[in-house]
Amino acid sequence: MSDPREGTSVTHRRYIPYSHAHYAGDLVDGAYVLGLFGDVATELCIRTDGDEGLFASYSDVQFRAPVRAGDVLETTAVLTRAGTRSRVMEFEARVVCRGRPDKGESAAEALPEPIVAVTATGTVVVSAPGG
Repeated sequence: MSDPREGTSVTHRRYIPYSHAHYAGDLVDGAYVLGLFGDVATELCIRTDGDEGLFASYSDVQFRAPVRAGDVLETTAVLTRAGTRSRVMEFEARVVCRGRPDKGESAAEALPEPIVAVTATGTVVVSAPGG
């Protein structure tokens, strides 16, 4: 555990299985990505505060590009402001690999440039020290 330092970041990568497709075109609902943001926020709080934290709010969520089943999604949380107990974080989800069913049943590719799919700002609250 260390002091909460602004600029500290955590990144996760996850393959999105076809069982998570929610809409036509194998689209995944936005709530799935928000759940991944919660996961990186939890690890960031553990690393900076030794506490899992509790998500308090999002002040901004932007769905910029589709997320599909078969994608590999990279999600990052960056600590941008540390109050006494609040932690403000910037989140970004990028598609780094994408399934290509048009090229074959199990075809996929690593993208030459990640696609920024979702961005957000959120606030997490951690327990008081010793609490």
